[in-house]
Amino acid sequence: MRHDFPLPVLAAALALSGCSFGPKVPPVLMRLSSAASPGAAGRTAPTSAAITVVVPTVAQELRTPRLPVRTGATQVAYLKDAQWVEAPGALFGRLLSETIAARTGRVVLDPKQFTFDPGVRLTGTLQAFGLQSDTMEAVAVYDAALARGADGVETRRFEARVPVAAVDAASAAPALNQAANQIAAEVAAWVGG
Repeated sequence: MRHDFPLPVLAAALALSGCSFGPKVPPVLMRLSSAASPGAAGRTAPTSAAITVVVPTVAQELRTPRLPVRTGATQVAYLKDAQWVEAPGALFGRLLSETIAARTGRVVLDPKQFTFDPGVRLTGTLQAFGLQSDTMEAVAVYDAALARGADGVETRRFEARVPVAAVDAASAAPALNQAANQIAAEVAAWVGG
């Protein structure tokens, strides 16, 4: 079977074949890794001792895999050639789960496991997770809420600031990883064993 395509259709197809329809991805993507040792793979606990870590909601500037740089109190730019492997809220939530499990020994559930009793629920908002150019710091701010069943809800703000040598991806990734791990360790201590 023979197909004859008009010349304009062929020209348009060839022109589009070299196009990119999304933002250019940097050569290296950033991720978070937990400093806490995972310990034993399996755990058993009564449902009242389990904790469900809900992926944090995020401020509008963090609803992208790009890395925000705050320049003063009222301006935000995004760092060129710096991008997370996925949204910062999901990365931070997983780091919280891993750290809480390792440091407290508790069973940590994912919200998708709601067929079980969620036990204690940790929710929160990641208010800041980026660089502050005027102070040369990586800044992470997490407003947490802990629902302990009928005992009520506790809230607490966790903040970490880590100095950076430069406002670039090479400095941002390890500094934000350090800040995230500092907050996760403080949250694990707050949640308790």
